[in-house]
Parts: sequence; structure tokens; C-alpha cells
Amino acid sequence: MKPLADCHLYTFVDTAYLRGRDPAWVAQQLCDGGSDILQLRAKGSTPAEVRRLAESILPIARAAGVPLVINDHADVAREAGAEFCHLGQEDFFEAGHQRVEELQMADGRLQIGLSTHTPAQCARAVAAGADYVAIGPVYPTGTKPTARPVTLEYVRWAAAHVDIPWFAIGGINLGTIGDVLEAGARRVCVVSAILNAKDIAAECLRFKARLEAR
Repeated sequence: MKPLADCHLYTFVDTAYLRGRDPAWVAQQLCDGGSDILQLRAKGSTPAEVRRLAESILPIARAAGVPLVINDHADVAREAGAEFCHLGQEDFFEAGHQRVEELQMADGRLQIGLSTHTPAQCARAVAAGADYVAIGPVYPTGTKPTARPVTLEYVRWAAAHVDIPWFAIGGINLGTIGDVLEAGARRVCVVSAILNAKDIAAECLRFKARLEAR
């Protein structure tokens, strides 16, 4: 399994962008395109539905050596055997959690990523033991239409202050990734720019090339 430190392209099987496509097929295309880490995001789905999706995707991710992240559902992540769970501020701190250990299995295998939108949130997430943090949304994004963009200033702050792995997220496409990398990002999350592409695997490869050329 690829270590988190070596993961630079973070992609998504997001049910909001499937448009009738099989989630397992999308996961395969992402892995074929060189995705380093893969998140299952199924907003509005029940835990049982998320579990079924995870079980269809996990063998594909495992065969590719790609860690699987389950969004929102730590219980599902533990039960399915995913490597990671990703949580927003409202799902972690606002839900009363203080340390990521509270959500881990007894052996500590489940790793936790946290969304952050300000330096203060990021510092708190790091202090809580997050394995990685998301920095964003950098630009306006359809995945979070009401979220205020944090701009490249937050990316620059993260580059100067965050020692754990972090991923820039939000509105990143092949037209904006150059500025994001110039601001100091070395890892990016990409949702719609890849899932809306005609050829998902080929689009992944284009992003990988930009990341590797930094």
C-alpha cells in the first residue's frame, strides 16, 4: 500500500458526479490513471449504502495499492477495512471529538483526515492528531457551493507552517494547478475536473504529469 507521504494525487468516487456510471468502473479508471489515494464520497447515502459501495471499490483500490478513504462514516471505514476516514469540522470537532484516537480501532490502523478552512482550524486539526489535512476550498467549487474560497493565501500559509501531509482542494483543474503548486502545494485533491472528463484515466495522467513536473 502506498504510504501517505508518497500520495500526491487524491481523487474521488463521488456519487454526485457518477451520471449513471458504475462506481467500481470509475474507481478502476482513477487507479489506472495513477491516482495515489481514493476517496468514496456519497453524500445523502445511508451508512448501509456507503458500505456496499465501499465493498465494491475496495478490491480495486487494494489491487492497485491505493489507499481508500471513506468520507463522513468512520464506522463504515472501520467495518469495511478502509485505510482512512475523512471528516469535516462539523463531523469531528463540532460532534464533540478532540483526538483522532477516539475514532480509531484498538490497533490504531484507521487513519483520519480532517478538512480545514483557516489556519486556526488547521492548527487544531494537527494538534488533534490528524494524519493529514485538507486545505481549502482554494477556489469556488460546485462540490461545496456555499463555502467561501480560502484563496492561495491559505495554501501559502500551509506550505510555511504545516508539517504533516496536506492536500489543497477546491476548484483545482489543469488551468489552476500551476498557481496552486507555485503557492507551495505538493498534494492536491481533484473532484469535478477529473470526474467530468471524457476520459477519466487520461485526465488523471495529465494531473500526475503536472505534479511530477513541479
